[in-house]
Amino acid sequence: MTTALPSARKKARQLLVQALYQWQLAGGGPVAIEAQFRADNDLRKVDVDYFHELLHGILAAVDEIDGAYARYLDRGLHELDPVSRAVLRIGTYELLQRIDIPYRVAINEAVNLAKSFGPEDAHRFVNGVLDKVAAASRKLEVAARNR
Repeated sequence: MTTALPSARKKARQLLVQALYQWQLAGGGPVAIEAQFRADNDLRKVDVDYFHELLHGILAAVDEIDGAYARYLDRGLHELDPVSRAVLRIGTYELLQRIDIPYRVAINEAVNLAKSFGPEDAHRFVNGVLDKVAAASRKLEVAARNR
């Protein structure tokens, strides 16, 4: 088994923000969205397996994922801009489902996505919310880091 380069996974997350944004605005199923992204983008340097896993995983469990971070919002879920919502879904999915990714890495990657794609100061908001998701979902890992 080969491990994808971090930059390939980063590119997968960047495309995923765009795919989730599209899904939020236009709808469609994960298979159709993935097919379109495969046709419209050069994926040679993208971890396509990771893109596939997260796209299908997030859309299959979107209510659970939204519920995991919604309790930490200072506004209603539907008041979030679509980019911040997409980034929070990616970060929360990684915190809940990808225990192989250290929680600080998942949060940092989400913060960087918010800086690149989100509105001004979205990265601070994403960081605060995902810190709370990590504290609740990765108690042992967070406690070990804080020692």
